[in-house]
Amino acid sequence: MAAAKNVSNETKNEAMKVAKAIQKPGQIKEQTKLIAAGIEKGIAEYKKQHKNKARDRDKARKQDIKAKARTARTAKAALSETSDGASQSYAHLLPWGLLVISWIGFIGFNLMK
Repeated sequence: MAAAKNVSNETKNEAMKVAKAIQKPGQIKEQTKLIAAGIEKGIAEYKKQHKNKARDRDKARKQDIKAKARTARTAKAALSETSDGASQSYAHLLPWGLLVISWIGFIGFNLMK
């Protein structure tokens, strides 16, 4: 009976309407109330299942979003590591290249005199 206390008035009214709509001739009021109670239980169970399915769908959607973000983050990190590695491998050549160019310029300038 604890479940009956959790049922909203809207659900109770809807269950009573359905019970009265399927009422057979000669059916007493108590029988109709019992049928309405069964319908209430069914509606409450349906709503509970629907709510659980919606919660599960929401959890799955959030997990998908997190997985996509994680994948994008790892791809971005891998890309930055690759680009950092390439720039670091050529970074030590820059001072030597500038030194060679300056010596070539110096020698070329002295030869023009």
